[in-house]
Amino acid sequence: MENREKGDILPNMKKMRVWALLVTLIALLSCRSDYVEVAFDSSREVSGRMFALEDISPGLPADWDRYEYVVLEFMITTPQRFHVGFTTETGYNELRVMSYTANGWSRLAIPLRFYREPPGAWHDLAGTYNQPRNTGWINLGGQRGPLRGVDSIGIRMRAPVGDQVLKLRSVSLHVEDPGDIYLGDVPVMDKFGQWNLGDWEGKIYSEEQLKKEWEAEDNAGNPFGDYGYSRFGGYRQARIDEGTGFFRTEQINGRWWFVDPEGYLFLSVAVNCVSPGGGGNAVRINERRNMYGELPPEGKGFDPGRPDVANFGTWNLHRRYGDDYREKSIENIFTRMERWGINTIGNWSSTQVINRNRKAFMLQLRGLGIEGELMGLADVYADGFDTRVDEAVRTFTEPYKDNPWLIGYFTANEPAWLGHEERLCNIILGLDDDRAIKRELENYLGQGDTPERRVSFIYESFRIFLETVDASVRRHSPGHLNLGMRFGGAPNREILEICGGVFDVFSFNCYDLYPPESTMDRIMEFSGLPMIIGEYHFGTVDRGMAQSLWQVDSQEERGTAYRYYTERAYAHPGLIGTAYFQWADQDLTGRGYDGENYNCGLVDVTDRPYPYQVEAMSATAKQLFDVHSGAIEPFDTAPSRARGYGAIPDLWD
Repeated sequence: MENREKGDILPNMKKMRVWALLVTLIALLSCRSDYVEVAFDSSREVSGRMFALEDISPGLPADWDRYEYVVLEFMITTPQRFHVGFTTETGYNELRVMSYTANGWSRLAIPLRFYREPPGAWHDLAGTYNQPRNTGWINLGGQRGPLRGVDSIGIRMRAPVGDQVLKLRSVSLHVEDPGDIYLGDVPVMDKFGQWNLGDWEGKIYSEEQLKKEWEAEDNAGNPFGDYGYSRFGGYRQARIDEGTGFFRTEQINGRWWFVDPEGYLFLSVAVNCVSPGGGGNAVRINERRNMYGELPPEGKGFDPGRPDVANFGTWNLHRRYGDDYREKSIENIFTRMERWGINTIGNWSSTQVINRNRKAFMLQLRGLGIEGELMGLADVYADGFDTRVDEAVRTFTEPYKDNPWLIGYFTANEPAWLGHEERLCNIILGLDDDRAIKRELENYLGQGDTPERRVSFIYESFRIFLETVDASVRRHSPGHLNLGMRFGGAPNREILEICGGVFDVFSFNCYDLYPPESTMDRIMEFSGLPMIIGEYHFGTVDRGMAQSLWQVDSQEERGTAYRYYTERAYAHPGLIGTAYFQWADQDLTGRGYDGENYNCGLVDVTDRPYPYQVEAMSATAKQLFDVHSGAIEPFDTAPSRARGYGAIPDLWD
């Protein structure tokens, strides 16, 4: 009986696949040679268009259960993110899309599981929600559900920067991944690593032009003046004692501060990902060679161990400094930090910069057993967990345990389980192997299975993890601070209270126009700790990159937004540090693991600062002591229009 049924099923499956491929072929052949145009109106909060699939690709079926990919062939005149959705029998279902090929035609294959299923488990938010493709990347927002009764497609954009246009000439369905293809003849990236399909003020067109601008920076001296910093970056006018030899925190007259190793009050003005030659990676060259123009020469922009990756940022440093580029570019990093008022090297920065011991720095621990499969939690019940964590902490902290320039350690970044505790329990219970955390959860729920108990189990596991790591840090690097978890937002009271019993500082990432005072009040109330904002930024779309998690309309507005956010943040008595994300723009054609390509840097791929951005940082750095002391009001000019990455309002043209 079993064999006969299996024999009946296999031919039917083959027939279904042939039928699905035939429908796809018919749809491709029947696509019209012209296109449907979506015009985005910059005067509207949300602009876009919804139209019947029959109008663009006649013959597409309404039931998409047999398919795994939908392919769009389109051209958009901006790298600004747009939303692509489909109307189904259960509602409207959309994702965010960012194109690497603005002003050029391309095909983008979107896996249909992104519409059907929740994001797969991963240890942090970026890896959970961002999905790279060759001609763009996808962020998994919107609702999930079956793709049946599909009859229309919607394309819309929030707060378009300029009156932009998308032209769509086909939509097709596929069973197998057909890949992504750039269809243009002109490379997307030029020989300097810049966007090659558009122009803007300040674009580099020749090496002669580039060298003149580098020389102008080299000869500028220090145009911004002095910030009154001590050796370690504290305020020379505010010494409270002789210091302990390490950074610490103090609350003075109701306001929190860092205190530097020599006893000066200190506010940590940091930038993340400080490294020479950033923002210029071209990854997966062999898969998309037509997207790149002239590549760097052998040995001057290629990593010998990564033959499919070229780094235009490194090649530009070769152009600027010659073979001694690394030493000279690192020296220029410190010169720039001095000029711009940056006193701290933030997370994920180059050890070649950190280990010079010329600026305070922060580090994130590694090897703590955090698992992507567990959405950023660790199996704290596994045999030997304590021992493995202790050895990982000992090994990581050994080079830094006596270093006074180190402020402290972060434990992790943006755990993805926060707010999804019940889903994590389901994932644990569904594990194929006999994991210790699975057995522990089964035993726990055997005494009563309610949503509240499931959440409590995750919280207790998290508390064990934090206390285990903290004990090891204090054992092996006792002079340094526990800087917390860099949460992807402010968690609830119970988590805050757990953290308050372990951390020295509460850290959270906050992409917003400015951090809400009520949020910071709540963090202080329930954790009892001072705060660091571990990530924030602003970007725009004039350079061919996506506009960052918070968008503004121009490079000048990036500087305005920085001042408005940062000074309002430090006006709060509990905030003692910020870390801007990041030193250099992200890669034009996407960073390797999740595809992000944000215009968020202080420095571009050609190793030139963004003038409005660094001028704003300098002006703010000179204000922060007085702002945080309450002596003056923060900068109060908001950017004319800034929009975040959250859910798009339910609006159409």
